[in-house]
Amino acid sequence: MSSIFNNKILVITMVVWAIAQGLKVFVGVVREKKFNFKWFIGTGGMPSSHAAGATALAVSCGLQEGFSSVIFALAAVFAMVTMFDAQGVRRSAGQQAVILNQILEDIYLKGELENKRLLELIGHTPLQVIIGSILGMVLAVFFYHVW
Repeated sequence: MSSIFNNKILVITMVVWAIAQGLKVFVGVVREKKFNFKWFIGTGGMPSSHAAGATALAVSCGLQEGFSSVIFALAAVFAMVTMFDAQGVRRSAGQQAVILNQILEDIYLKGELENKRLLELIGHTPLQVIIGSILGMVLAVFFYHVW
């Protein structure tokens, strides 16, 4: 088990992800002026912890193994797919959930359906992904040189 904590790349990736997730909670509290525990475990929001973690993984691999290594290439492609999914497919699904929830609410108000809402905030805007990626890059470089 101790060898897991000696894996510099894994530790950096997890710490960066946790920082991004914590920032998401902080931004949510400032923006909404209330605390919501779902921000700790939920998806969506500013910054994208998916983008931060995936970018930190790629940058850490590049710093350790070299930016021309196969490991960096794999991590960079993984990061690109993760970020594309976070702001593309999952964001579209969230937008569709908003529309479906409106339809379900209309049907519910007419007494024709039980009121069960779909999860709406499951993706990221491009800005949330860009900020998450920049955060991941900066923190990965910082932590790589600190540890």
